[in-house]
Amino acid sequence: MKLWVLRHGEAEPRANTDAERRLTAHGREQVLRSAAVLLGEPLQAILASPYVRAQQTAGLVHQALGFAEPVQTMPWLTPDSDPQAVIDELDKLGLEQVLLVSHQPLVSTLVGMLESGHRQGPGMSTASLAELEGDWPLAGLMTLRSLSHP
Repeated sequence: MKLWVLRHGEAEPRANTDAERRLTAHGREQVLRSAAVLLGEPLQAILASPYVRAQQTAGLVHQALGFAEPVQTMPWLTPDSDPQAVIDELDKLGLEQVLLVSHQPLVSTLVGMLESGHRQGPGMSTASLAELEGDWPLAGLMTLRSLSHP
């Protein structure tokens, strides 16, 4: 399995709620630079948090890649979601090539859990993209192949 974990691009600092924060112009540029890394990758699905900035990020990647399938919104990809619950959901999907679009602290803790089995993961700034590979999406059984920061 190949899993990419993308943190949303830079977002405006305030909105009525955290879930409503939108990408800035700089954030959109960051996302497009990260999307370029994914060109030619045989993704099966783009899964995104329901928060506006993650939806916008996923939409930009979707468009940049010319991805045929619609972005799927997953309620279990919000900032404070439990990384083990995300791993369980990924396992149920049974996909081989997936992009997740989410937020801190989830993205770092998820990468840490998948790579080492611990919640301590790498620092991921806005639009950072982690590439993990392994036989199964299980804690401690995936290898972090790359981590790029736009």
